[in-house]
Amino acid sequence: MSVKKLAICSRSFSKHPFLRSKVLEKYPDAKFNDKGLSLSGESLVKFLEGRNMAITALEFIDQKLLSQLPELKTIGKYGVGLDMIDLDALQSCGVKLGWSGGVNKRSVSELALSHMISLLHRVPFANQVIQKREWYQVIGRQLSECTIGIVGCGHIGKDLIKLLSPFNCKVLINDIVIDHNFCDKYGAWPVTLDELMRSSDVVTLHLPFDDTTKNILNSNRLSLLKQDAILINLARGGLVDEKELIKLLKSKKIAGAALDVFENEPLMDFSFLSLDNVIITPHIGGSTEEAIVAMGLAAINGLETAKDARLFKACLLYTSDAADE
Repeated sequence: MSVKKLAICSRSFSKHPFLRSKVLEKYPDAKFNDKGLSLSGESLVKFLEGRNMAITALEFIDQKLLSQLPELKTIGKYGVGLDMIDLDALQSCGVKLGWSGGVNKRSVSELALSHMISLLHRVPFANQVIQKREWYQVIGRQLSECTIGIVGCGHIGKDLIKLLSPFNCKVLINDIVIDHNFCDKYGAWPVTLDELMRSSDVVTLHLPFDDTTKNILNSNRLSLLKQDAILINLARGGLVDEKELIKLLKSKKIAGAALDVFENEPLMDFSFLSLDNVIITPHIGGSTEEAIVAMGLAAINGLETAKDARLFKACLLYTSDAADE
């Protein structure tokens, strides 16, 4: 039996005391990313050389990388997104994958819910009023009775629907695969994406980024939003035409937006920050203590339960919930 030599690429995993201890129980010779490096290309190859197991997060795993790492045979995925991993490359190189969907769903769905309430109540604007040393009544809206449009109704989308139950909202969903039993139970209505955009008071995205979803909310789709609608993206950058969104927000053609992810990260274009109808966060959707532990334990367990990569191909549909690590 070959010696199990594990490398942990993720910085947040590597510095987490509990996850480190759980790894060392099974893999006492584990290699951690203690320098806090953002690993890619040659630095990632060098870090993984001589290791037959790895835990990865936001690192790109493709054919070029794997061809330089013939000893690597198993990857445990830290986080729910699979868009950083070329599953075909894993399959052709004989590398198995351990992955669990939905382990950070409550962290992301809670943040989405909080952004809905904050933007509808115009909290960012009201906060700027106070910072200007002014004091007057800011009129907002209640979440209750609103129409919520959820694009991508997998683990996170479904969990969000459950959280919305007490607010008596009308819920519209758009997904490639529709779980009709779930929709019937929770009163969610499957509709086309254009209908969802036109009808919703709040549109929230919970789908992965790939060739089929790139720029899925282009200028034409964004123009369908109502003037008092808000948009939330906690899923992946590249799903929304950011330049067009800024125009709509500046001209008040939509009421607001909450963005946790961007096409280019870390964020370098700070145009959004001057707006009083926007909430910007640095990719924190899955960054609760509970979610980090759950994702970490799933990655560790995945090393032992890893399967052929082809079995995860279906998870690249909307229902994969490729959200935050």
